[in-house]
Amino acid sequence: MPKPTIIITISIITLLLLLGCKQPERDVITIAAAANMQFSIAKISKAFTKQTGIQCELVISSSGKLTAQIKEGAPYDIFVSANMKYPNEIYASDLAVHPPKIYGYGQLVLWSMYDSIRPSLGILTNESLQHIALANPKTAPYGQAAIEVLENNNIYNQVKDKLVYGESIAQANQFITSKSSEIGFTAKSVVLSPKMKGKGHWIALDEKMYLPIEQGVVMIKTENRDFEDTRQFYNFLFSKEAKEILEEFGYLVAQ
Repeated sequence: MPKPTIIITISIITLLLLLGCKQPERDVITIAAAANMQFSIAKISKAFTKQTGIQCELVISSSGKLTAQIKEGAPYDIFVSANMKYPNEIYASDLAVHPPKIYGYGQLVLWSMYDSIRPSLGILTNESLQHIALANPKTAPYGQAAIEVLENNNIYNQVKDKLVYGESIAQANQFITSKSSEIGFTAKSVVLSPKMKGKGHWIALDEKMYLPIEQGVVMIKTENRDFEDTRQFYNFLFSKEAKEILEEFGYLVAQ
């Protein structure tokens, strides 16, 4: 029968072996992303997790609303915005680790789920169209771009009473897909997403009609946190793999 001291030694060795076999725990990084990035950021984060083992939690909303939440202390690690205005605002408030950087350029489209409607700017003034969906231009960059298109084509005053504002582009998409709005403005990334591809009819709008939608990203300052996992995601967003995903969803990226 083994001596007690030997039993204790074997137990300690067994415990050490078990601890040694245990996989190291990874932190979860929280990514606050603009609604237009809903589908592309999901694919990018999945590719990132596959490569690094680092898990990602996504919070999707309008860029303006996410900015307000960050200023109120929301525990986000990185902010993937639909423009540069809001990341610059975060940086100016001393809440960002570094100045914002452009990761891609968004494109605006006009989309309808009605088979009888072929989207065009000209059709927007047609009396048969009663509702035109778009994201809130006060908080959503794609909504602001839609207003610029209407104003630059001198039809804003003719259609302003038809405009139906969603809290974010995601809600504007709901108005379009549910057919509560006959037509609406959205991001090209939405109509190219696996969930929406091939549904309805859409046209890309001339980029000269609206200011470039420069989409920026910043790492958020957080207390008592190692930024290494977040920095890895930040760098991955500018990798060849992530750029290919962004292009797949209709974004323009610098090579």
